[in-house]
Amino acid sequence: ISVLIDSIKESRKIFQRMNNYSIYRITETIRVLFFITLSILIFQFYPITALMIVLLALLNDAPIMSIAYDNVKYSSKPERWNLRIILFIATFLGILGVIESFFVLYLGIDILKLSIPVLQSFIYLKLSVAGHLTVFMARTKGHFWEIKPAPQLFIAIVGTQLIATLITVYGILLPAMGWFLAGVIWAEALTVFFIIDAIKVRFYNFLNKE
Repeated sequence: ISVLIDSIKESRKIFQRMNNYSIYRITETIRVLFFITLSILIFQFYPITALMIVLLALLNDAPIMSIAYDNVKYSSKPERWNLRIILFIATFLGILGVIESFFVLYLGIDILKLSIPVLQSFIYLKLSVAGHLTVFMARTKGHFWEIKPAPQLFIAIVGTQLIATLITVYGILLPAMGWFLAGVIWAEALTVFFIIDAIKVRFYNFLNKE
């Protein structure tokens, strides 16, 4: 009997990981796709280059695969897909991400007065860092710290973002932008991450009441 109980627990954990991945993937698609498309259509500006898009995809692979090992809490009741909540929360997070991206674009153009190549590196690092911080938001319905991430997931995110930071700071494959601008991106991304995570919890509570 204990084997059956363990298999049910494990299957519910797998379901939670699939649910978290779905929220992350939809959020990230909205955030990146809408931001790049609107930047091109409205401002006639390419915020990142083709190489940067490839690097975003490559550095996404390790954290995405490590979601399969993430720590989750299994439900005490049978699981079922709730597409309404998945789509609502993912769309909500995605739209907030688009707004944040345009704020960073404004910051780079009007406040910091960056050249186009440096601005593109600036935007690339923002998309990379904020995108992987979104993984931490998508994996819990509560605050991100309520469930400790698996070591594989944490190491994959830290490692890939260290690479993304170094290649933009020192100009490896991409235009160099220095540590100051990298620090600006990290400070902005972490600040907005804490704010959106708190908003996310309230939005989940609102959806559950509805």
